[in-house]
Amino acid sequence: MAQRRMFSKEITTSDHFVDMPQSTQLLYFHLGMEADDEGFIGNARMLSRAYGANSDDLKLLQAKGFIIIFESGVTVVKDWNLNNQIRKDRLKPTIYQAEKSLLTLDNTGVYQLDNQMTTKPQPNDNQMTTKCPHRLGKDSIDKDSIGEQQLGAGAGKNIIFEKLKDAFGEMSINGTIVREVEDLLSKHGQELLIHALDETILNGGRSIRYTRSILDRWHGQGLKTVEQVKQSNTSKQKSDDWVPDPNYPPPY
Repeated sequence: MAQRRMFSKEITTSDHFVDMPQSTQLLYFHLGMEADDEGFIGNARMLSRAYGANSDDLKLLQAKGFIIIFESGVTVVKDWNLNNQIRKDRLKPTIYQAEKSLLTLDNTGVYQLDNQMTTKPQPNDNQMTTKCPHRLGKDSIDKDSIGEQQLGAGAGKNIIFEKLKDAFGEMSINGTIVREVEDLLSKHGQELLIHALDETILNGGRSIRYTRSILDRWHGQGLKTVEQVKQSNTSKQKSDDWVPDPNYPPPY
């Protein structure tokens, strides 16, 4: 996969682009940096939250025609081929072939929806999305485990990303950490991940690797719920011959 990403001044200095709020413009650049070699992003909603944007920024990019959002949640940067020209021997084909099959390239290299495809609104946020035959990622982690959660009336903040900010600082949250979080969620679930992040904060862990090592240790001990972890800790502390676990991960 190519590591360098470029942006066309034809796009980013146009009135159409600069008329958008700065947060929306910034999200466009972040999506461009996180996209695969063909301009596709599988977790645009999660990334938008990780980078401090909101759902309105993502919707505005779609409404302005800078991105296409499929019903599966997969997103593509429409002007990708204007921004980036990647050598064929370095290009890694996108894994989102079902979504790609719904697109055509116009004579300027811009992604366009096939004329025969239709759109329909998503029931949760009235966002228009493209109908996809395979519905890839409909139950993706970023939607079900993170994206729809609210912290109390009107708070609208995501508890996992708030924990990440507390643990590692807001500036450290990037696409790599987002992918790590997705993996940990799929393996251990949200409740256990949040508890591990609390442990990370309590013990001064300095990276998501520390959180992963906690979860791996619990998994190795057969502890699958927060209640089991708490009971295990209580049992150890009550034991007369209890000593700290030498295998407990050091902060790093």
